[in-house]
Amino acid sequence: MITTPTPSMLRALPVEHRHRLMRVAREVSFPQGARLFEEGGRADRFWIIRTGTVELDMRVPGRRPAVIETLRHNELVGCSWLFTPHCWHLGAEATSPVRAYEFDATAVRLMCREDPALGSAVAQWVGGVLAHRLHCARIRLLDLYAPYGSGSTV
Repeated sequence: MITTPTPSMLRALPVEHRHRLMRVAREVSFPQGARLFEEGGRADRFWIIRTGTVELDMRVPGRRPAVIETLRHNELVGCSWLFTPHCWHLGAEATSPVRAYEFDATAVRLMCREDPALGSAVAQWVGGVLAHRLHCARIRLLDLYAPYGSGSTV
């Protein structure tokens, strides 16, 4: 299972942009086993993990969902909220009790449209996370289903 950390909001965004985003955040919690979202569902929010772990998974016909990545402290849960058609490409489940900051996607997209510098910084951050997740998904699926695995470790 891939556990390499993704770019955190703290490292990716300038201080003033982080502060603006945190003004629209709300604190939430999820019990172990809670599904945050399902693949194909409407991506109308995202989270930054404060404590706990969340697994991202992908449906595989005829099999259990494949775990793509495990997310931890300060990591972004959800990238699909930023990109049309705003629908989840993966699923997510809390694998321990989770506390997180939750952000309303519509409000953040509006902030990004109104402030191009913020929008650019958020797009760069989420794009970096998305590139990392795509790489993790590729490696994980090769490990699970290719005859000789991926041949590399991440």
